Order: sequence, then C-alpha cells, then structure tokens
Amino acid sequence: MSILEVKGVNKSFGGLQALNDVNLSVEEGTVHAIIGPNGAGKSTLLNCFIGKLIPDTGSVMFDSQSLLGRKPHEINQMGVSRVFQTPEIFSDLTVFENVIIACFAKRDGSFELNALVSVASQFDMKEKAEKMLIDVSMIEKRDEIASSLSRGDKRRLEMAMCLAQEPKLLLLDEPTAGMARADTNNTIDLLREIQQASGITMAIIEHDMHVVFSLAEKISVLAQGTVIVEDKPENIKGNPKVQEAYLGGAH
Repeated sequence: MSILEVKGVNKSFGGLQALNDVNLSVEEGTVHAIIGPNGAGKSTLLNCFIGKLIPDTGSVMFDSQSLLGRKPHEINQMGVSRVFQTPEIFSDLTVFENVIIACFAKRDGSFELNALVSVASQFDMKEKAEKMLIDVSMIEKRDEIASSLSRGDKRRLEMAMCLAQEPKLLLLDEPTAGMARADTNNTIDLLREIQQASGITMAIIEHDMHVVFSLAEKISVLAQGTVIVEDKPENIKGNPKVQEAYLGGAH
C-alpha cells in the first residue's frame, strides 16, 4: 500500500521546467531513495512534499490526503517529519531539552521555546524523551549542550527529535552530508535499526550511493525533472542507462 503517491507533477520557474510529469510511489513501511545529479529536481520535489512549493499541475497524496496547499507545520502534524542536510537543533539547549521540545511540539504544533521543559513535563513527556534518546544511543549525553556535539551526534539528536513527533513518514534530505565515513556508517546503522524496530516509512534524497544501496528497498532515479526509472536496487545497479548517467562512481 502506498503512503506517498505522486502523480503527474509539473513545476516550472520562469522558463525552467524543474519537474516534468513526475510519477512515483512510496510503499508504507519501506525505505525509498530518490537519486539524481544536481539539477535533476530532487530538492524541488521534496519541497512539494513539505509544503514549501505547490506544483503547477499534478497531485501529491500522503496517507490518502492531499498535501497541496497545506503549510509545512500542517503537513508535519499529519505525520510527515523531515531531517535536513544540516541538523536543525536548538544549539544552546541540552540534548534532553531539545527532545522535550520535540515531544511538546507533537502536542502543541510548534517548536516555541517558551513551551519548554517545565510545561512539557506536566504531560508526562520526560519518560518519552528519555526513550527517544535511548533509541538513538544518546542517553548518556542527555545533559550536554547541543552545540558541543559532533556532526554525527547532532544527526542522532535530530533523529530523536523527529521520532518524538511519531511520524508516519520520515523524509531525509542527504542525512549523511558532510560526515566522515565512520559517522556515515553509524548513521546507516542507526536508520536501519530505527526502520526495522518501528516499521516507519522513510524517503531518502541522497548523493552517496553507499548510503542508498545500504538502506533502500526501492529507488527512483530523476533526470532533468523526470523519473526515468523506479525499481529495486539490484535492478538499478544493472541498468546501463542509469549506471552511465548517475552511478559511474558508486561503490
């Protein structure tokens, strides 16, 4: 069953056709990767998923509801969370306070700092926040200031914040960008553990083919704003057109 369904989506900016009749389907409970070179339309498509852009034509359906015309916070409340290329955290707060805010945001619909720990604790969120940190192996760093964390740990913290909102779909925009290989492999392991434990649906936009082939069950390949192939990883690897155009340097 598809949880995210994109049909006939077109988007242009002036004379530039960024998306051209895009069709793709993300199955519930799977990890789906969207790949392609710079300028292929990946970011434009992602922004259509999260309410930052509205397609000129076509439909984007999530859990049988249209995402078009909804504001980003409304889409978040529907059950779509996003992990950004640069981890979005509250740098001056502790690890634990960051997750408490995320827990409260699920109830409150915002990330307002004045809705902080003392208020959130009234709704029995302390235990939930601690569980989120355990799930991402960050509980021992709960009292550290977020700005002091390594990039890999900042990513783990952001993942805990996203999971605290109990999403049905997690969108990951190059989750290993800027990471050393060790941190990349740790992030791959973390995402795999989370997906296997929770069954959450993940859609990943990624340039690193090591990440893609380590996690994805299906891959959509974008070229010049169009999905040219949507298939299992083993078939993507063996597709001469895809190999030549996009995966020449993959491992």
